[in-house]
Amino acid sequence: MKKLILCVLISCSLGTYAQELNCNVTIVSDQLQSQQAAEKQVFVDMKAAISDFMNGKRWTNDIYSQEERIKCNLIITFTKSPQQNVYQGNAQFQVIRPVYNATYESIVLSYVDRNFNISFTPEDRQMNFNELTFTNNLTSILGFYSLIALTVDYDSFSKLGGNPYLQRAYNIANLASSAGQGGWEQSGDQRNRYWLVENLQNQQLLPFREGLYTYHRIALDNFTIDPVGGRKQVLDLLNSIREMQKLKTNSVLLTSFMNAKNQEMVNVFSEATKDEKQKAFAVLSAVDPSKTELYRKLVK
Repeated sequence: MKKLILCVLISCSLGTYAQELNCNVTIVSDQLQSQQAAEKQVFVDMKAAISDFMNGKRWTNDIYSQEERIKCNLIITFTKSPQQNVYQGNAQFQVIRPVYNATYESIVLSYVDRNFNISFTPEDRQMNFNELTFTNNLTSILGFYSLIALTVDYDSFSKLGGNPYLQRAYNIANLASSAGQGGWEQSGDQRNRYWLVENLQNQQLLPFREGLYTYHRIALDNFTIDPVGGRKQVLDLLNSIREMQKLKTNSVLLTSFMNAKNQEMVNVFSEATKDEKQKAFAVLSAVDPSKTELYRKLVK
């Protein structure tokens, strides 16, 4: 179903079939001191290995053309290297979706991973991965990101369409947690990878996943035809998010969504009526208070 919609939306090619993801990988290592030429080469190899993994592995039986691949950005910033071949830092993972009848692309989710701690040697250039066992933290993280990307992308094209991939992401999280790896703990930091997948599975936040469909497929994809109806759909989702925040305080999932959408929300309501702008400002500043000054543009 999702693939049929995609073909209509973006005039998919009948050419060479491709893997599902089109991920742009960036590695920033400037904060690491005393990098020798050999160590700098490690990051070149690491970027190539991660790019190959993200863009070369197949996760579904669906047929993708080159134009259909799901765009992602993975920006990894290393801040420490406590020992040889061990690197610590953070990452930002973004999932991007085309908007029908527009050249605009929408960021669906922007997740900040504060515990991107891995080991990597030149021998790891060819990365082996098995969903049913834990091999190492890097491949588990990359497999997890890939399945999260599929989850939210499929959700945006059909209601709860990402269910099969969400369950697989949850299984990876459980295996890594059982192996004692940082960033997967069920206790402690509720912004980590475990809590991202937990939020996606949490029944209290189910209206959010359903809202991914209405926001993208109903509101954004039809916005040029029906901007008034689109703004109403978006406002309804924002009010739903406000209610979900009361049930799930500081949800990493809802935060990651608002991190992706803050400027887009301003754009959606920029041509709204004065009353709509006031309502949008009120709910946006409530659900995303750190961006209140950005949202204030709507009522100036």
